[in-house]
Amino acid sequence: MTREKAVVLLSGGLDSATCLYKAKGQGYDPIALSFDYGQRHKAELQAAKRIAAHLGIEHRVITVDLRKIGGSALTSDIAVPKGGEHLKAEGVIPVTYVPVRNLIFLSLAYALAEASAASAIYIGVNAIDYSGYPDCRPDFIDSFSRTATLASKAGREGKGADIVTPLISLSKAEIAAEAVRLGVPVELTWSCYDPQANGTRLVPCRNCDACILRRDGFMTAGLALSPEEIYGSPTERA
Repeated sequence: MTREKAVVLLSGGLDSATCLYKAKGQGYDPIALSFDYGQRHKAELQAAKRIAAHLGIEHRVITVDLRKIGGSALTSDIAVPKGGEHLKAEGVIPVTYVPVRNLIFLSLAYALAEASAASAIYIGVNAIDYSGYPDCRPDFIDSFSRTATLASKAGREGKGADIVTPLISLSKAEIAAEAVRLGVPVELTWSCYDPQANGTRLVPCRNCDACILRRDGFMTAGLALSPEEIYGSPTERA
């Protein structure tokens, strides 16, 4: 029997890899979709490639040069925040926010889903333990889903792809525990915003928002893991 397809946005990080494994476990034939968007480094794309290869699934990379827009520490020469103190502030959206990135990525994912006759799109947005990004929140996802239905032939014909957000209401500790339960090779994933050069390799800085949230998630979940599993393995410099 032919399995239904699902497009899974795969950044190479812990959350997106967990989404990929959930989609696979829920019976879908996943198409992993990554974006080369002019981010500060290619470590996350290398991680996405490793994870897709580990599962033996199709992996596509779309290039969208968001450096031409800028406005983010991930796509321009703005310092990446360290130490995590600003994470405690209410309503603060940090400079690592990339302007409407998920709106752009989901639009392209929806186009791929329509062209591939995929019935679902999985995205690892999270609205609990996260950096306050507006395009990770339930109201945005709901609004996008309605708009994409109206904008697409498949949607108008009642065959539009469902937007699936299995992690949106989970804490980082719950996501970490779910990743381990699903057998995600967490050491292959990459979360760091600002990796440091170590010879020919890049290593996680362990002090940016992404590293701190990831570490705290594993620690709160009480998981006994190696440093490579907690922070991600070093990767070759692109």
